Amino acid sequence: MTEIKYDLACGNNKQAGWTGIDLKKEGTQADIEFDLETYPWTFAEDNSVDELYCSHYVEHTADLIKFMDECYRILKPQGKLTIIAPYYSSMRAWQDPTHKRAICDATFLYFNKQWVNANNLQHYNIKSDFDFVTSYVMDIMWGSRSQEARDFAIRYYWNVVSDIQVILTKRP
Repeated sequence: MTEIKYDLACGNNKQAGWTGIDLKKEGTQADIEFDLETYPWTFAEDNSVDELYCSHYVEHTADLIKFMDECYRILKPQGKLTIIAPYYSSMRAWQDPTHKRAICDATFLYFNKQWVNANNLQHYNIKSDFDFVTSYVMDIMWGSRSQEARDFAIRYYWNVVSDIQVILTKRP
Protein backbone atom coordinates (compact mmCIF):
# COMPACT_ATOMS: atom_id res chain seq x y z
CA MET A 1 0.00 0.00 0.00
CA THR A 2 1.44 3.36 -1.05
CA GLU A 3 1.72 6.01 1.61
CA ILE A 4 0.05 9.35 0.90
CA LYS A 5 2.47 12.21 1.56
CA TYR A 6 1.72 15.84 0.72
CA ASP A 7 4.20 18.70 0.68
CA LEU A 8 1.98 21.71 1.42
CA ALA A 9 2.92 25.01 -0.24
CA CYS A 10 5.91 23.26 -1.78
CA GLY A 11 6.95 26.04 -4.16
CA ASN A 12 10.20 24.93 -5.80
CA ASN A 13 11.40 22.89 -2.81
CA LYS A 14 9.18 19.81 -3.02
CA GLN A 15 10.35 16.84 -0.99
CA ALA A 16 11.49 13.94 -3.19
CA GLY A 17 8.80 11.29 -3.48
CA TRP A 18 6.04 13.54 -2.14
CA THR A 19 3.03 15.05 -3.89
CA GLY A 20 3.47 18.82 -4.01
CA ILE A 21 0.58 21.21 -3.46
CA ASP A 22 0.76 24.93 -4.13
CA LEU A 23 -1.41 27.85 -5.21
CA LYS A 24 -0.05 27.55 -8.77
CA LYS A 25 1.52 24.69 -10.68
CA GLU A 26 3.18 26.97 -13.20
CA GLY A 27 6.60 28.06 -11.99
CA THR A 28 6.61 25.59 -9.07
CA GLN A 29 7.18 21.90 -8.49
CA ALA A 30 3.55 21.44 -7.45
CA ASP A 31 1.65 18.41 -8.71
CA ILE A 32 -1.67 19.77 -7.47
CA GLU A 33 -2.82 23.37 -7.86
CA PHE A 34 -4.84 24.30 -4.78
CA ASP A 35 -5.43 27.34 -2.57
CA LEU A 36 -4.65 26.19 0.98
CA GLU A 37 -6.71 29.13 2.27
CA THR A 38 -9.85 27.41 0.90
CA TYR A 39 -11.54 25.09 3.40
CA PRO A 40 -12.25 22.24 3.43
CA TRP A 41 -9.38 20.92 1.37
CA THR A 42 -10.86 18.84 -1.43
CA PHE A 43 -7.67 17.00 -2.41
CA ALA A 44 -7.89 14.59 0.56
CA GLU A 45 -10.56 12.72 2.50
CA ASP A 46 -10.83 12.52 6.30
CA ASN A 47 -8.16 10.30 7.89
CA SER A 48 -6.55 9.49 4.53
CA VAL A 49 -3.05 11.03 4.63
CA ASP A 50 0.02 9.41 6.21
CA GLU A 51 2.26 12.45 6.34
CA LEU A 52 2.25 16.20 5.69
CA TYR A 53 5.26 18.47 5.28
CA CYS A 54 5.03 22.25 5.38
CA SER A 55 8.09 24.47 5.18
CA HIS A 56 7.80 28.25 5.53
CA TYR A 57 4.07 28.59 5.04
CA VAL A 58 2.28 28.67 8.42
CA GLU A 59 3.62 32.14 9.15
CA HIS A 60 1.77 33.29 6.00
CA THR A 61 -1.62 31.63 6.52
CA ALA A 62 -4.54 33.88 7.37
CA ASP A 63 -6.05 31.44 9.89
CA LEU A 64 -3.63 29.09 11.65
CA ILE A 65 -6.44 27.35 13.55
CA LYS A 66 -8.29 26.45 10.33
CA PHE A 67 -5.02 25.33 8.74
CA MET A 68 -4.11 23.08 11.68
CA ASP A 69 -7.63 21.69 11.97
CA GLU A 70 -7.60 20.82 8.28
CA CYS A 71 -4.25 19.04 8.61
CA TYR A 72 -5.69 17.15 11.57
CA ARG A 73 -8.82 16.22 9.61
CA ILE A 74 -7.00 14.68 6.67
CA LEU A 75 -4.21 12.93 8.60
CA LYS A 76 -4.65 9.32 9.65
CA PRO A 77 -4.44 8.62 13.40
CA GLN A 78 -0.73 8.70 14.31
CA GLY A 79 -0.08 10.58 11.04
CA LYS A 80 2.79 13.09 11.07
CA LEU A 81 2.85 16.78 10.23
CA THR A 82 6.25 18.46 9.96
CA ILE A 83 6.28 22.25 10.10
CA ILE A 84 9.32 24.46 9.57
CA ALA A 85 8.99 28.20 10.17
CA PRO A 86 11.11 31.20 11.10
CA TYR A 87 11.49 31.31 14.88
CA TYR A 88 9.79 34.20 16.66
CA SER A 89 13.08 35.60 18.04
CA SER A 90 14.74 35.72 14.64
CA MET A 91 14.59 38.85 12.52
CA ARG A 92 13.61 36.47 9.68
CA ALA A 93 10.22 36.07 11.38
CA TRP A 94 9.60 39.82 11.23
CA GLN A 95 11.38 41.09 8.11
CA ASP A 96 8.97 39.64 5.55
CA PRO A 97 5.89 41.87 5.20
CA THR A 98 3.82 38.88 4.03
CA HIS A 99 4.22 37.11 7.39
CA LYS A 100 1.02 37.25 9.43
CA ARG A 101 2.41 35.81 12.68
CA ALA A 102 5.53 34.68 14.47
CA ILE A 103 5.87 31.04 15.50
CA CYS A 104 7.31 29.72 18.77
CA ASP A 105 7.27 26.44 20.67
CA ALA A 106 4.22 27.46 22.70
CA THR A 107 2.18 28.10 19.53
CA PHE A 108 1.62 24.35 19.20
CA LEU A 109 0.35 23.83 22.75
CA TYR A 110 -3.00 25.18 21.53
CA PHE A 111 -3.31 22.16 19.23
CA ASN A 112 -3.05 19.63 22.09
CA LYS A 113 -6.41 18.93 23.76
CA GLN A 114 -4.85 17.91 27.08
CA TRP A 115 -3.11 21.30 27.37
CA VAL A 116 -6.18 23.20 26.10
CA ASN A 117 -8.39 21.49 28.71
CA ALA A 118 -5.86 22.03 31.52
CA ASN A 119 -5.84 25.76 30.67
CA ASN A 120 -9.63 26.07 30.27
CA LEU A 121 -9.36 27.20 26.66
CA GLN A 122 -12.08 24.98 25.17
CA HIS A 123 -13.89 28.11 23.98
CA TYR A 124 -11.21 28.45 21.27
CA ASN A 125 -13.05 25.57 19.54
CA ILE A 126 -9.87 24.00 18.16
CA LYS A 127 -10.51 20.52 16.79
CA SER A 128 -6.85 19.47 16.45
CA ASP A 129 -5.22 17.16 18.96
CA PHE A 130 -1.51 16.64 18.34
CA ASP A 131 1.49 15.57 20.36
CA PHE A 132 4.65 17.35 19.20
CA VAL A 133 8.39 17.69 19.51
CA THR A 134 10.44 20.70 18.51
CA SER A 135 13.98 21.28 17.31
CA TYR A 136 15.87 24.33 16.12
CA VAL A 137 18.13 25.52 13.33
CA MET A 138 20.62 27.66 15.25
CA ASP A 139 23.18 30.25 14.27
CA ILE A 140 26.48 28.48 13.64
CA MET A 141 28.30 30.29 16.46
CA TRP A 142 26.13 28.45 19.02
CA GLY A 143 26.84 24.95 17.65
CA SER A 144 29.90 24.28 19.81
CA ARG A 145 28.48 25.79 23.01
CA SER A 146 27.26 23.71 25.93
CA GLN A 147 23.62 22.65 26.00
CA GLU A 148 23.11 24.90 29.03
CA ALA A 149 24.47 27.93 27.12
CA ARG A 150 22.33 27.09 24.07
CA ASP A 151 19.19 26.70 26.19
CA PHE A 152 19.84 30.07 27.85
CA ALA A 153 20.48 31.76 24.49
CA ILE A 154 17.33 30.29 22.93
CA ARG A 155 15.25 31.68 25.75
CA TYR A 156 16.83 35.13 26.17
CA TYR A 157 18.68 36.21 23.02
CA TRP A 158 17.51 37.29 19.57
CA ASN A 159 18.75 35.72 16.33
CA VAL A 160 20.17 32.60 17.97
CA VAL A 161 17.55 30.35 16.36
CA SER A 162 16.67 30.99 12.72
CA ASP A 163 14.00 28.28 12.26
CA ILE A 164 11.87 26.03 14.39
CA GLN A 165 11.02 22.52 13.22
CA VAL A 166 7.98 20.91 14.79
CA ILE A 167 6.92 17.31 14.27
CA LEU A 168 3.30 16.82 15.24
CA THR A 169 1.64 13.43 15.62
CA LYS A 170 -2.15 13.14 15.33
CA ARG A 171 -3.56 11.74 18.54
CA PRO A 172 -6.22 9.07 17.99
